[in-house]
Amino acid sequence: MKYAIVKDSLVRNLVEWDGSSEYPVDGELIQADENAWIGGEYNGSFVARPTAPPYEPTAEEVQKAADKESGNQKLRDLGLTDAEIEAIT
Repeated sequence: MKYAIVKDSLVRNLVEWDGSSEYPVDGELIQADENAWIGGEYNGSFVARPTAPPYEPTAEEVQKAADKESGNQKLRDLGLTDAEIEAIT
């Protein structure tokens, strides 16, 4: 079974342990759940890892993508196929 080594309210490590044999640790062994992660908080229960906010492209990235699509469209207008455009860009 998976256990967390917790010290000072922080998960220091996750280990496999049978729950009964001697297993000396610097901290407390607490049976882990899906919210346990190394570096996570334990305050009587494990605090789930925060999720990252969705990626937001910068204005420069948006402009670059628009410029690329505009250039690709001009090449299509000249009669190039998408495969040909991919090969030269």
